[in-house]
Amino acid sequence: MDRNTIIGFVLIIVVLIGYTYYNQPTEEEQEAYRGQQDSIASFAKRKANDSLANQVVVNKVDSNVISSSDSVVADQNLSQFGAFATSSTGQAKDIVIENEKIIVTLTTKGGYVKQVELKNTKTYDGKPLYLYEKDSTATGINFFSENRSINTTDLFFAPQGPGFAVEGNASKTLVLRIDAGNNRSIDYEYSLAGNSYELKYSIRMNNMQSLIAANTSYLEMDWNATLPRLERKAKGERQYSTINYVYSNGENDYLSETEDEKESLNEKIKWISFKQHFFSSILYAEKSFENAQVATYTDFESEDKVRTMKANMRIPYNRKPDESFAMAYYFGPNHYSTLKSFDRDYEKSIQLGWGILGWINRFIVIPVFNWLKNFGLSFGIVILVLTIIIKLILLPLNYRAYLSSAKMRVLQPEVTELQSKFKEEPLKMQQEMMGLYRKAGVSPLGGCWPMLLQMPILFAMLRFFPASFELRQEAFLWARDLSTYDSIFDLGFNIPGYGDHVSLWTILMTLSTLLFTYYNSQQLNTSANPAMKYMMYLMPLIFLGFLNDFPAGLNYYYFLGNIISIATQFLFKGMVNHDAIIAKIEANKKKPQSQKKSGFQERLEKMARERGYQPPKKK
Repeated sequence: MDRNTIIGFVLIIVVLIGYTYYNQPTEEEQEAYRGQQDSIASFAKRKANDSLANQVVVNKVDSNVISSSDSVVADQNLSQFGAFATSSTGQAKDIVIENEKIIVTLTTKGGYVKQVELKNTKTYDGKPLYLYEKDSTATGINFFSENRSINTTDLFFAPQGPGFAVEGNASKTLVLRIDAGNNRSIDYEYSLAGNSYELKYSIRMNNMQSLIAANTSYLEMDWNATLPRLERKAKGERQYSTINYVYSNGENDYLSETEDEKESLNEKIKWISFKQHFFSSILYAEKSFENAQVATYTDFESEDKVRTMKANMRIPYNRKPDESFAMAYYFGPNHYSTLKSFDRDYEKSIQLGWGILGWINRFIVIPVFNWLKNFGLSFGIVILVLTIIIKLILLPLNYRAYLSSAKMRVLQPEVTELQSKFKEEPLKMQQEMMGLYRKAGVSPLGGCWPMLLQMPILFAMLRFFPASFELRQEAFLWARDLSTYDSIFDLGFNIPGYGDHVSLWTILMTLSTLLFTYYNSQQLNTSANPAMKYMMYLMPLIFLGFLNDFPAGLNYYYFLGNIISIATQFLFKGMVNHDAIIAKIEANKKKPQSQKKSGFQERLEKMARERGYQPPKKK
C-alpha cells in the first residue's frame, strides 16, 4: 500500500469521526428523547392492556400474544418516527371548509389540501370542476429529527376543531396539529374568508428546536399534483398548462408548455403556480421561498390527465420556540382582472405574449374588451365591436399602405421594362429601379411599413383569445364555446396537419383570406415572380390546418377582420384619385434631381464593387 492510499484512508476516517461528532444529539435532545421514549412505552403498554381487556371479553384470546404484537408495532414506530411515533398511526379523515367560491377538502393524513372544487363552475361536459381529484396531490415538509428523516405526509394530524362554511366578510381558521410531546408540535393553520378564491396557509413550529437537527436552517416543502382534464381535449389543454413562477424581484418565468422540463430556481421565489388552460393553483409565500426546483411530467397518451407538476421549495427556519411561515393558496380562474386584484403579480401567469405583444394585450385589448363586456352584449357582438374599433385605429396605416400601392401600380409598366432590359444584370436593374423611384418620389417600402406596424396586433390577438377566460363556455351561433374550436363535423379519424374535426369558423376565415388575397393580387403585378403569386394563395391553406384547433373566437375575429379589410379596400379605391397620382409622379420626374444617393442605393453600389461588378461603358 503506497503513501497516497494510506493518506486517503486516514482522511476518510477523520471525516467520518468529525461527521459523527458533529451530528451527535445534544444533552437536551437526549433527555427529550428519553422522555419521549418513556411516554411511547407507556402509551404502548396502555394500548396493549386495553386491547387485552377487550379481547378477553369477546373471546378470551391469549393476552401474551396481544401484548407482544402491540409492543412490536410501538417499537417499529418509535424506531422509524421517534418523537412523532404517536402521530404515525391513525385513520385518515376528510375535513371540508368552504365559502361562496370554493370547497376545500383537507385530509388528516398529511394535513394537506386533498381536493378543491370551484363552485358555480363546470367542466367542458357540465360536471363539477375539481382542480384536484382525491389522491392526485400531496403537500408536506421534510426535515431531520433525532437522526431520522421525517416527512409530514406520513403523519396523522389532529384537527383542533370541525370543518366550517363561511360567507360574506367573515373568516374562520382551522388548525391541524402533529403533537410531538413535551409541548412540542407542528401546526398547519388554514384560514378561509367568504367570497374569496384565497386560502391562507401557515406552518407553525412550536418548541421544535430541540427535535429538529441542530444544523438545520431550512425545511424542505414538496408540492405535487396531477392535474385532471377540465376542457374539451387533454392535448389542447396541455398547450397552455405549465408551471409559472415569480422571483422576489418581480421577474417571472415559466417552464415549457410543449414538453416536459426541469428547472432549478436558485433565487428567492414569491410564488409558484400550477397553471392549467383556464385555472390555476398558486402557492404564495409572504417572506419568499429560499429557492426551488420545479418540474413537469406528462403522459401524452392520457385523455384524462393533463400534466403532473412538482415543486420543491426551501422554507427558512431560524430555530425559534414559536416560528411560523405564512403562505396563501389561490384556487381559481385565470381571469386577468381577478388575478391582478391580489396585487401579487398573479396575472403574470397568463401568457399574453412577449414584449410589445403583452403590452398591447394588457393596456389596449383587455381594457377595451372589459369595457365592451360591461354593456351586457353577447360575446359574439363584443368581438365584432372590438374588431371594428381595432380596424378604425389602423385605418390611417391601411390608407397609407393603399396609397403607396397605388403609386407603385402607376410605375409598374416602367418597372417591368427595366426588369426586362436588365434581366442579365440584377444589380444594375436594382440601381435603375431605385433611380426611377427616387425621380418619381415613391418609396418601394411605403406599403410595407404600415403593414409591418399592424403585425404586432395580429399576433397579440393570437395570444389573447386562447387566454381569455371570459370566452369559456360562451356560445355564439353554431359555436358552443368560443374559447375552443367549433366543430360542425367530427371526422372520427385524424388527418395529419389538419385534425379530426371540421371547424366552420376556420373555413370561413380561410375563404375570406383567399378572397382578400385575390383582390390584392389584382392590384399588384405578380407576373414577374409567379412563385410569389402561388405563395400568396398557399399560406391561407396552411393556416387552415394550423388554426383548425384554435378557439372559435380567434377565427371569428380573423374572419371579421378580413371582411372589414376588403370593405375598406373598396372605400379607398373610391377615395383615391388615380389621375392625380399619375400627374404628381410625372411632375416629380421633371424636377431637377439631387445627386445625393440614398443609403440603400449606396449599399447596392458598394456590394456591386465588392463582387467585382463593373457597369458597361456607354457608347
